[in-house]
Amino acid sequence: MPQSTLAPVRSDERERSDFAADWRSWHQHRLQSLSAPNGLLAATALHWVTGEATRFEGLPGQWWVHDDWLYVELGASESLLFNGTLVTGVQKLGSIAEREGFNLGHGERILEAAKRGGRYILRPRHPQNPLLQDFSGVPAYAPDARWRVGGTFRRFAEPRPTRVGAAVEGIEHTYRSPGEVVFELNGSTHVLTAFNGHPDGSLDVLFTDATSGKTTYAASRSLHLEAPGPDGGVVLDFNRAVNLPCAFTDLATCPLPPAENRLKIAIEAGEKIPCERSAG
Repeated sequence: MPQSTLAPVRSDERERSDFAADWRSWHQHRLQSLSAPNGLLAATALHWVTGEATRFEGLPGQWWVHDDWLYVELGASESLLFNGTLVTGVQKLGSIAEREGFNLGHGERILEAAKRGGRYILRPRHPQNPLLQDFSGVPAYAPDARWRVGGTFRRFAEPRPTRVGAAVEGIEHTYRSPGEVVFELNGSTHVLTAFNGHPDGSLDVLFTDATSGKTTYAASRSLHLEAPGPDGGVVLDFNRAVNLPCAFTDLATCPLPPAENRLKIAIEAGEKIPCERSAG
């Protein structure tokens, strides 16, 4: 029997292949999340609720905030679905914590009620929104293992309040940072302020770098880190750096990175400028 002329696959080639396949699986899951029928790409408007009862175009009822509670007064022929129950008339819907919210049903639409930057918002979402219907994916750098680096999480003695700007004018976000992440890349040491992620124990890092505004979105990208190990060890896989919702729509209130998270080096990994924001 003739011997095979195929060369054996080297372990480093296999590792690169496995790394790329794992990234493609993650990237596909990311695209599925972005294209969800009631995700932020389905948002059609952004309304700010104040203490004055206001009717917003396309929405049922009049809305206002009093003593940090959200209210709505629905007309005789108007209704909303709230916690599985059809509601009418005047409703005291709830007090919402910062960066939290809930959804109400309105026909085909979902109406998000939330608090951002200390202010209440209403953000209707429709599965037929053109931005969602035309979504075709997110450009990204090809996965490269050299952008996956180890680092150390240094926990602060007490969480530090950290105030950052937002993608929309007029609001600020305040986070309690649990610590900072230190890592080496391209021969230099870098330090990034980290915020608490989901699930509990994990971390999120907002950052810009020398590619921002060129090949990647100018305002910010986000990197999720699994919970640090017992020795504080973390892995920063910049191949999985993602755009925040504000990269796709002006109806997002995303936080901007703190000043110390603006890296001078070029992170040529992760998601690029979305097609929706590309010139031409």
